[in-house]
Amino acid sequence: MKHRIQTMALTVGLAAVLAGCSSSAAVSTAAVSASSSASVTAVTEAAYHKITAEEAKSMIDQGGVTIVDVRTQEEYDEKHIPGAVLVPVESIGDTMPEALPDKDAVLLVHCRTGVRSKKASDKLVKLGYTHVYDFGGIVDWPYETESSAG
Repeated sequence: MKHRIQTMALTVGLAAVLAGCSSSAAVSTAAVSASSSASVTAVTEAAYHKITAEEAKSMIDQGGVTIVDVRTQEEYDEKHIPGAVLVPVESIGDTMPEALPDKDAVLLVHCRTGVRSKKASDKLVKLGYTHVYDFGGIVDWPYETESSAG
């Protein structure tokens, strides 16, 4: 929010300067407004994508993705998707999780029912991850799972 207010203040200030210095003030102001709108849009476009389990499975089958399980260690041990990386939602803070070193990697995020995966996806986007896909909960995953419980 603070960034938007600063951006808007800068836009208004720049428009005023351009209006005072240019005979084509209307055109300059319109260009600044369009430029400002584009930057605000770019900021709001940074978001994760909500997909279905079927879409996630298709992406997994194609390869080149990281499956991110944001549940607890105990839940993961009981049942998880083969190859999933455990990054509990509570462990995602202000720094990149060690298990997710590439901010441009395609991340397929899930939890048990979809609540924590949404929260984790939001956090990952705020940290700068660019390809975040939330496919909800493992309860809706009809495909292969495995257990690591002993």
